[in-house]
Amino acid sequence: MPRTEELAPVSANDWSRERALHLLNRAGFGGTPGDVDALAAMTPEAAVEHMLTGAPGASPLPAFEESGFWEPSFADFPPSRPAATEAAEREGAALGVKVKPGGNRPLQPVTNRFFYWLRATKLETRRLAFWWMERMLTSPHPLEEKMTLFWHGHFATSEEKLRDYRKIHQQLETLRAGALGSFRDLLEAVSKDPAMLVFLDATHNVKGAPNENFGREVMELFTMGVGNYTEDDIREAARAFTGWTNDDLAFAFDEALHDDGEKRFLGQRGRFNGDDILRIILQQEQTAIYIASKIYRFFVREEIAPAFAQRLGALLRDGDYEIRPFLRRLFLSEDFYAEPSVATHIHSPTELIITTYRKLGLSELPGVPDPSSVGETLGQVLLVPPTVAGWSEGRAWITPGLLFERGNFAKDVMFPDMISFRDPNLNPGGEVRRVNRNLNEGMEITGATLEEGAAPSSADGIRETFNTRYASVMGWQEAMRKLKPIPRRPAQFSLTEMVEAAGATTAEEAVDALCARFLPIPLDGAARAALVEMLEEELGTSDLAEAEGYMEFGLRLVAHGIMCAPQYQLA
Repeated sequence: MPRTEELAPVSANDWSRERALHLLNRAGFGGTPGDVDALAAMTPEAAVEHMLTGAPGASPLPAFEESGFWEPSFADFPPSRPAATEAAEREGAALGVKVKPGGNRPLQPVTNRFFYWLRATKLETRRLAFWWMERMLTSPHPLEEKMTLFWHGHFATSEEKLRDYRKIHQQLETLRAGALGSFRDLLEAVSKDPAMLVFLDATHNVKGAPNENFGREVMELFTMGVGNYTEDDIREAARAFTGWTNDDLAFAFDEALHDDGEKRFLGQRGRFNGDDILRIILQQEQTAIYIASKIYRFFVREEIAPAFAQRLGALLRDGDYEIRPFLRRLFLSEDFYAEPSVATHIHSPTELIITTYRKLGLSELPGVPDPSSVGETLGQVLLVPPTVAGWSEGRAWITPGLLFERGNFAKDVMFPDMISFRDPNLNPGGEVRRVNRNLNEGMEITGATLEEGAAPSSADGIRETFNTRYASVMGWQEAMRKLKPIPRRPAQFSLTEMVEAAGATTAEEAVDALCARFLPIPLDGAARAALVEMLEEELGTSDLAEAEGYMEFGLRLVAHGIMCAPQYQLA
């Protein structure tokens, strides 16, 4: 029996189908019974190496195909609508369009343009999230995508502040490229990544007026954790990072804005720059402990004793912060397969969605239900983390209400409602719909955009330089003319074929086959018996041969019941 806190490799005698399933669930997003059997047929070393390197000779996955929203005039996108219209008044143009030389609402083209980009980048970010989730589903190297997901939560930036899907996309590629490589290299790459620089206000961090956002977060969240530095360290780090900025999608250093004076940081003195700060941070024993522990909690289990955390930190630091060898040691260790590590990880919403589809054997991501909408309901919208701290993990994912919503997701997978489904990408919001309806009914712009319930006469005599509500409608319409659609169809699968392939001939065997496919640990006897009884009642028989041709609905009822079970939320 594998032992806890034991990093020695699990023996070949302890390798089994259950161990292979655990490895696939944790180092990937689960899989079909065939995927589990393939890993189980390998040695432990070969199975772990397969997860670390991916399937050999696999074809490259499709690149993200942009809708074509971007134009160079958006490079210095203003922070607000007032900033856009004030610049237009001052300079006669903004965002690549000129102020009207005459007529009503001279600033309307600029206002329309402002709202167009806000809509466009948000819509494109949803498409980017869909593309990434499809990669998670179809990748022959799922650990690479899972580790990218881990780093996305660790180095969290959000489109809501960036307002530029290109920077989010570029950062995603940076995280994937470094996902299993050197944390040392990844830390430097992300620290100089335009998305991070903009998100943590690097442009406001200048000599004489340092902004502490990045200097604080690089220690508190990215490397060391709270309590392992002082406020003076934060201030000195901020001084060292002055001058770091971005030129659109490239890192830039403005020497004129850099404070080149002497700093005292974590007990060392020198005329440090940002690279020096990162180097000194990586020399700290606490940095390796913090990163190793966070990776351990993500892949193995939440509880970690301080002494064991120190051992893991030493392992990572002695390996020069290389992630792949560190994970190899974890995934081969007895500790990884010990009883407290198995079926104790609560799926994040993204993991739940992708694991469900991988266990169903899908080759494309369904657009119904909409993955982003499901993530929003369950508490995780990719590319839009709630804070720079990312998402809470573990039990934070589960409340009675969220467990109910997870069951609703399973229902939408098994019984998609194509009659009621509405594509959220086509929903501009109630206010835009109201104004658009008024315009279509022939109302003049000012009257059409009045507050709901206001008398039309209240628009008399108003002379507008621009109309924000009208701009929102115009921006939405222009964005929708260019937006490439997300494919919208439900998951394509046959549970009938799955239970037949498993050799099931009775309702009881069908339930067992579905439980084995979807669950990391068995249901209790009473829950299993209830599912068998439900299937027999629905089919009118226990003999699957007698129910040939109509058993799919009953099997989907059973699968929905399994997916509502607490065990289904675990890996």
